[in-house]
Amino acid sequence: MAFKTIITGLSLAAALAGASAARGADTVKVTQGALHGATSGSVTSFKGIPFAAPPVGDLRWRPPAAPKPWQGVREATAYGPACMQMGQARSGGTMNQSEDCLYLNVWAPASAKPGGKLPVMVWIHGGAFIQGTGGSTFYDGSHFAERGVVFVTVNYRLGRLGFFAHPALSAETPSGPLGNYGIMDNIAALKWVRANIAAFGGDPNNVTAFGESAGGILINFLMTAPEAKGLFQKAISESGFGRSAGVPIRGDAPRTGEKIGVAFATAHNITGSGPEAAKALRALSAEELSAPVTGLADPGIPSPMVDGVVIPEPPPQAFAEGKEAKVPYIAGGNSWEASLFPQTARQPEGTLARLGPAREKVLAAYGADPAGVAQDLTTETTVIEPDRYLARLHERNGQKAWNYYFSYVPAAQRASVRGLNHGGEILYVFNNLRDQAVSFAGRTLPAATPEDHKISEAAIAYWVAFAKRSDPDSAGGVAWLPAEPGDNVLEFGADGVRLRPHFHQTTLDLVEQLSAAQRR
Repeated sequence: MAFKTIITGLSLAAALAGASAARGADTVKVTQGALHGATSGSVTSFKGIPFAAPPVGDLRWRPPAAPKPWQGVREATAYGPACMQMGQARSGGTMNQSEDCLYLNVWAPASAKPGGKLPVMVWIHGGAFIQGTGGSTFYDGSHFAERGVVFVTVNYRLGRLGFFAHPALSAETPSGPLGNYGIMDNIAALKWVRANIAAFGGDPNNVTAFGESAGGILINFLMTAPEAKGLFQKAISESGFGRSAGVPIRGDAPRTGEKIGVAFATAHNITGSGPEAAKALRALSAEELSAPVTGLADPGIPSPMVDGVVIPEPPPQAFAEGKEAKVPYIAGGNSWEASLFPQTARQPEGTLARLGPAREKVLAAYGADPAGVAQDLTTETTVIEPDRYLARLHERNGQKAWNYYFSYVPAAQRASVRGLNHGGEILYVFNNLRDQAVSFAGRTLPAATPEDHKISEAAIAYWVAFAKRSDPDSAGGVAWLPAEPGDNVLEFGADGVRLRPHFHQTTLDLVEQLSAAQRR
């Protein structure tokens, strides 16, 4: 009997060893335990990996805690839940979402070996800090992995769960960090990458952090965050609103993190600033905390804060003072960023009336109808001129910076839209165009054409070249020169990829003057 038991045990061990050998490339060991992913073609993916403890209960509104280890092999073939979304209509009512949401996803070449020193790219999704997920199929990193990159997407706390301040919470940790839990999550994810990405064949010392919209803003904030120093060696900010400064935690400003938090608490009959108020806030459900705001202009919309610890000062100020991360940097935007603000087309006078005596000068510079001027001015004021501003500062501080401009629109839509809308570059950069019509970033894209694919192949080639060699010009396409000298911009347009020196100089100089006048 004993002999039979031994033989059975040996047979079972042999079977398990055979299964392990068969899985091979789709099983990795990270600090918490073993992961089993899925291989498709030349890419192996690992999804739903916890990089921090669930931020629930007493861990709500605290810095992310270390994830717990597990026994055995954890299945990593399905995305984890998205973080709680503020605004069901835009996020889709069927999205799987939870307060327990701190998960990331990894795509790697199936041939990658542990310690393989492949470049790493970490994507931070957009969504106005109130919605989005790293688990969107549009962010599938397979095409980056096919090109020799280990690719990571990240979830981070959103809305009032991710960006929230209140005097009762400040009293718990008076010296901080405060408010920016979503930023802390991204730092925790980057630390996880540094500690674990070698298991997937990635190089922890060759990490490119990049993101779009809110994710692009977060890239600029991470460029100024002391705790993020050394966690990434390159950065790309797509449509990152480069002059965005965040809000102070407290002070005399009309809008501060604590004032927003107090207004929300008061609306839920929570008063005071002591432990009982903090306890009552934590007793609110995740759904109550995720009640939607009215829009981007809502004074109660959550956003990054300058807390003096995680974020010592606003990114524009940090760049101006030479305190940003000393890493190669790309910033760019799209030709119709104003699509994010539809009122600029419907009510152009709301934009133009704020110009005062500069109104006629602006109308003359842009040379279009009032609705067109309002949209183009909004595009350049919010994204394009700030891109130039940060790139100029970064190069003045002795670093390399590049600017891009995405104006390409599918031929079938060129007569009906003003340009490439906010977020419209993502499918091109990810090389995830669809062969059938698809709804993305607020509009319906027709089935991709060979012309569309050509632009997409160029975009991902530049992004991958930057990740691999710290210089997008190494992609081998049209020369992409640094932003300075000459205000060079690489445009992805209807006529292909072109370098544009002194890009939009007349209007951008005017926008810069208007911005300076507003700050005085």
